[in-house]
Amino acid sequence: MNRYYPEESAAFAAEIEKLSGSKVAVLGHFRPDGDCIGSMVAMTRLLNGMGIEAVAVNRDPIPENLKAFVGDTPLVQAADFEPSGHVAVTVDCADHKRIGDRLQALFPEITLNIDHHISNKAYALHNLIIGSACATGEVLAGFYFDNNFSIDPLTAQNLYVGIATDTGQFRFPSTTPETFEIARRLCELGANPAAAAFELYENESFGKFKLLQHFLASLKLELNGRVCVGMIEDGVYSDCGACVDDSEGLVDYARSIRGVDVGVFLEVRDGAIKGSLRSKDPFYRVDQVAQKFNGGGHACAAGLNMQDISLNDFRAVLIAAIEDHLKALDEATKSTEK
Repeated sequence: MNRYYPEESAAFAAEIEKLSGSKVAVLGHFRPDGDCIGSMVAMTRLLNGMGIEAVAVNRDPIPENLKAFVGDTPLVQAADFEPSGHVAVTVDCADHKRIGDRLQALFPEITLNIDHHISNKAYALHNLIIGSACATGEVLAGFYFDNNFSIDPLTAQNLYVGIATDTGQFRFPSTTPETFEIARRLCELGANPAAAAFELYENESFGKFKLLQHFLASLKLELNGRVCVGMIEDGVYSDCGACVDDSEGLVDYARSIRGVDVGVFLEVRDGAIKGSLRSKDPFYRVDQVAQKFNGGGHACAAGLNMQDISLNDFRAVLIAAIEDHLKALDEATKSTEK
């Protein structure tokens, strides 16, 4: 069988060997999603299985719909973690600052950075970034298979969860034949798609549906229907009896409308604005829009955070930036057609 990532897998094995005898903190980005938690768990389990003491650490709590996948994997919040000679490995984290202030202060130097975001800043001593992969879970699975590393059922389930969530259940353009092949092999090793889908999509709180109702009512089309924006204002979470995890996936409703090229979700959280951008086609490179506001991500999915500006004011600023971005893309397309 062909190797998935021949050069990178060899480099990964070499870096894992160097970690022998070390204590490792496996870090992921704050506000973790399925690919982040799945990759943190999978990496931590690999290291512990190879006799390397490892613990997963994240700034934020595990989202409710992801708790079932952690099992007996050591995973703690940053506030409860005190390093004792640990070195740091990051997974699914495009920027050093995305691990959060406390972990960034504890680990100013990252030993190994494993990711699939095309906006990754290559901030570690050693960086293994595969921008063509659909998820960091796919990257790690490829590394494990290429090196014949042991994959237990819980590790297989977490790698599958990372792939399934970051591909939107295998719907997004990043899904490839290799993605299905890797998912199939993970199922053979114990991943259970039905169990994953139940926890991820069929075990929702009632508060999430009230939040969804509010979000759908806020949707407005902009730029002749090419952009759709939805918002959650300050105080809405408590009014709905929802938590921040319940906003996962809301932006996809904005993107899914016929004729919309870019879907936008803006919310006020802890006094700051969090923005999510989604597109149906990688041509629209929403990561480039997010980068204008110190954000980043994928060609079809990106995020940003802003402070010291009102939600409505930032909404106008962001729409203007998207308008300029779309005009530039349109002009570039016209010039190539001549």
